[in-house]
Amino acid sequence: VAGRPDPSVPPSGVSCSGCGAELHCRDGAAPGFVPAEKYRSLSEGPGGAAGLRGAVCQRCWMLAHHGRALRLELPPEQHRLVVSAALRRPPRHGRGPLLLYILDVLELPDPVLPQLPGLLGPDTPAAGLLVVGNKVDLLPADSPGHLGRLRQRVAEACAQAGLRGAPLVDVRLVSAKTGFGLEGLVSRLQRSWRCAGDVYLLGATNSGKSTLFNTLLRSDYCKSRAPDAVDRATVSPWPGTTLNLLKFPIINPTCDRIFRRQERLKEEATKTEDQLSSEEQMYLNRLKKQGYLVGEVGRTFQQRKCTPVVDFDPDVLSYSIDEDPRHSPRKHEEREEFTYNEVKDARWCFDTPGIVKENCVLNLLTEKEVKLVLPTYAIVPRTFILKPGMVLFLAALGRVDYLQGEKPAWFSVVASNLLPVHISTLSNADAIYKKHADRELLKVPMGGEERMKEFPPLVPQDITLKGIGTTEAVADIKLSSAGSWVAVTAHAEEKLVLRAYTPKGTALVVREPPLLPYISTIRGARIAGTAAYRTKKPPSVVENLKTARRR
Repeated sequence: VAGRPDPSVPPSGVSCSGCGAELHCRDGAAPGFVPAEKYRSLSEGPGGAAGLRGAVCQRCWMLAHHGRALRLELPPEQHRLVVSAALRRPPRHGRGPLLLYILDVLELPDPVLPQLPGLLGPDTPAAGLLVVGNKVDLLPADSPGHLGRLRQRVAEACAQAGLRGAPLVDVRLVSAKTGFGLEGLVSRLQRSWRCAGDVYLLGATNSGKSTLFNTLLRSDYCKSRAPDAVDRATVSPWPGTTLNLLKFPIINPTCDRIFRRQERLKEEATKTEDQLSSEEQMYLNRLKKQGYLVGEVGRTFQQRKCTPVVDFDPDVLSYSIDEDPRHSPRKHEEREEFTYNEVKDARWCFDTPGIVKENCVLNLLTEKEVKLVLPTYAIVPRTFILKPGMVLFLAALGRVDYLQGEKPAWFSVVASNLLPVHISTLSNADAIYKKHADRELLKVPMGGEERMKEFPPLVPQDITLKGIGTTEAVADIKLSSAGSWVAVTAHAEEKLVLRAYTPKGTALVVREPPLLPYISTIRGARIAGTAAYRTKKPPSVVENLKTARRR
C-alpha cells in the first residue's frame, strides 16, 4: 500500500465510484482506503467531503491503472451480508425488485444459484427472476444450434437449484464484454419489467456483473444523462472487486421511446460491416479477436452536450520576446449531478458484490496466476488422443490419468489459452509434477519452491465413464471452478476408468451431459509422433449486422 493512513480522520460518508466502499484514510487494509495525503487534498477544498465524489479508492486505482490487486482484510461472508441486506429492504414503489442473476456459463452448474433463496429470506420475495448466462462469447460453436442447447442447460440449472420465492421471467444468453445479446436483453427488460421497480444484478464473483453494469450504463436501459453522472464500476479478473452497491437510474420506456429504439435497431440491422466507419470496424475487429460472438450496443437517447464557450483574453496572447507565454489557469471541470426531480421517483439498477465461491482454485492463486487461469479471450479447444497408461496435466492445477480401457480415447481441454497442457505416461507423472510444478513447463503455480510449499497438494478422485461415440463426449471433468474442464470422448460402450486430481480444498465436478458434446470435432490434423491434434479456431459471428453478399 502506497501512502500513509491517518486513524484520526473520520470516514467520509462518500462511496468509491469503482467498488462502492466508503472512502476513508484510517486503515490501509480496509475497503475504501485512500492515502491520507490524497484524502485531505480532495476533502479539504471548498466543497468539503463532496470533493471526494467521483474519486476511487487505492485498490480500484491499482486494479484499473496497474492491474494489481491489493489484499484486503475482508471475510468472504461480508459480501453475502451486503447483498442480503440490500435484498431485504422494504419494497420501494409498492413492489419487490427484479433479480437479474448473472451466471457464468463456463461454471455450470453454478455453485451460488442454490443459495439465492437464503439471500432473499422468507419474508422478502422478489417480483421476478431473470437469469442471464454470460461469457457465451468464449465458447466455440461445436454444432449448429449450440446456443439453444446452452440456454437449455442454464434453464436446467435453475430447475435443479430449486429456486422459490421469485418466478422465473426468462433465460438469456449474452456476452457483457463483446455486447452479444445485450440489445435483446434491454428489449426484454423494457417489455416485461418496464419501470415497475428496482433491478439488482446478482451472481458469483467473476461472473461478469460489473462488466454488464457498465455496458447497461451506456445503453438504452439507463437515463440519457446517467453515463455523464455515474462512474463505471471497476472491472478486474480478481475475485470480489465490487465491495458495496453501485447504481444508475433506469429510463422509463414510454411508447415513444420504445418506437424510436426499434427504429434505430431496424436501421442498424440493414448495415453491413463494410458500411461501418473505420473506427467502428477497428473496434469490431478487436472484439472478434476476443470472442466468437459479437454484438454492438448502441444508444437511442443521448444527452446533447453544449459546445463549450472559449474565453478570449487578449492579455494572455500579448507578451514580449523576453517573456514566456502565460497560460490561464485551467478551470475546475464540474462534475455532472442529477437534479432532485430527475431521481425522486427513479427506479434504480444496482450492481452488488459478487458472492465468493467456496472450494474454488482462484482462492488459492496469486494475482499473476489468476490472470493466466481465467479465460478472457475466445477459447481454442486442444484435443489429445490418449491410450491407457497416459496422463494429461493442465498446468499444475489439474491432472487426468487414463487408467483402464480397451481403446484410445479423446480428451479435449477447454481452458484459458495461456494454460499449458502436458502429456506424460503414468510411470513418469509423479516425477514430472515434482520437478516442473513451479517451472515453465507447467507454469501455474509460479514462484519456485517456496510457492509450492504453501500450495496444497493434488488429491485424486476416481471416475468411471462409458463412451457413446467417437464424435460425442460422454462427460466433462470440471477442474476447480475456474472455467476449465476436460471433455472425454470414447468409442460407444467403451468403459473408461480415470483418476482426476485437483488441489486439496477445491471441488471437482463430473458434468453429465457435457456442455459442448461435440467439442472434439473442432480440431485439425493429428501432429505426427505426438498425442496432440492441431488446433482450429472457428470464425466469429456478429449479430445485428447484415451479412454482405460475396460475388
